[in-house]
Amino acid sequence: MTHAIELTVTQKRPLTPSSVELTLAVPEELQTNFAFKAGQYLTLIQEIDHAEVRRSYSLCSAPSQNTWKVGIKKVSGGTFSTWAHDVLKEGASLSVLAPQGHFIISPSAEDQQHYLGFAAGSGITPIMGMIQEVMALAPLAKFTLVYANQSPEEAMFLEELKLLENNHPDRFKMILFYSRASVQNTRFGRIESGTIKHLFQNELAGVTFDQFLLCGPEQMIQTLKEVLPQFGASADRIHDELFFSSAEGALDVKEGQCALTIVLDGESTVLHIDKNTPVLDAALKHDLDPPYSCQGGVCSSCIAQVTQGQAQMIKNQILTDSEVAEGLVLTCQALAQSDQLTVDYDQA
Repeated sequence: MTHAIELTVTQKRPLTPSSVELTLAVPEELQTNFAFKAGQYLTLIQEIDHAEVRRSYSLCSAPSQNTWKVGIKKVSGGTFSTWAHDVLKEGASLSVLAPQGHFIISPSAEDQQHYLGFAAGSGITPIMGMIQEVMALAPLAKFTLVYANQSPEEAMFLEELKLLENNHPDRFKMILFYSRASVQNTRFGRIESGTIKHLFQNELAGVTFDQFLLCGPEQMIQTLKEVLPQFGASADRIHDELFFSSAEGALDVKEGQCALTIVLDGESTVLHIDKNTPVLDAALKHDLDPPYSCQGGVCSSCIAQVTQGQAQMIKNQILTDSEVAEGLVLTCQALAQSDQLTVDYDQA
C-alpha cells in the first residue's frame, strides 16, 4: 500500500527530555495492511509551515503486541521531530504510510539464536521492538544489547529495558555506555573500535553470537562492520540501519536528456528529464505520488525496479549487491545513465 492513511495519535508519552513515544490507532480493517516485522518503520506525513514534511520513524513496539508505537527524538533543526515534540497533541491525526524496511528479524518458538545488538541514541527504537519480540516469541533465544548514550537521562526506554533484564535474567543482558556521565555498573565512553575490542576480550569473551544488529550513526556502524569480523561475525550475519548518512558516492554524472517512464499504481507516465535529476525529484516535480520519506538514501521507502535502461545511485547504504544486480534502485539517489529509462514502483 503506497498511499497514506490518516491515523489518530492516541498517546504521546515523554521518554526523555528530548524524546517522545507516539501510539497510533490502526482500525481493525486496516491492520492487515499495517502488519509489520520487528525492526520496520513508519513514514509519517504532516504539513508544517505550509509545506509537506515526511519522516521515517522506527516502530519500537513488537508485532506480537498488536500495537503501533514509534519513538521520536527531537534533533536540532529537525522540522518534524521538533513539531512532534513541541506541538503535536494526543487526539491529532497523522498521515501514515504502511510499514516498510529491511532491518528485520522474525523470531519464532524454534529460534535458539543469540542476538547481539548495538544501539546509540535513538537507534534503540527498532532494536527495542526486536528485543521485545524475541522475549515474547522465542523462549530459547537470547539477546545481548550494547547501548550508548550521553547520560541516563537521555537514554530512551531505559526503564523498560531494565525491566526486561529483570524479567529475563538468563536471556537478556544489557551493557550500557555513557559518554558524559560516570554511572556505577556502566561503561564510560562510546561504541568505537577500542571499546568494542575490549568487550569481546572481556564481558563477551567466549560467547557465540548468531546475528548482529546495528542501529545508529554512520560512523558507529562503519566501525562495527570493520571490527566485528575480527571476532567471528561474517558479513551475512551483520544487519544494520543508518539513522544518518553523510557519505557521498562517486558517480560519473551523464549529460543530456532521458525519456523516463515511471510505472506507479498500474499507470505509466513518460517524463523528459535531465540525466542529472534524481528519478524521485522528477516524479515529484511532475505531481506524481511515489512512495518516499527521507530523500537522503537512508530509508528504503522509495525503492523501485529498473525494467529498461540503466541507472546508478549517488550513494547506497540500503540495498545489497544482489538487490542492485536485480535492478532495484533508491529513486531518491538514482540518476539515468541511458537515454531511455523505465522504473517500476509496483514491482519493487
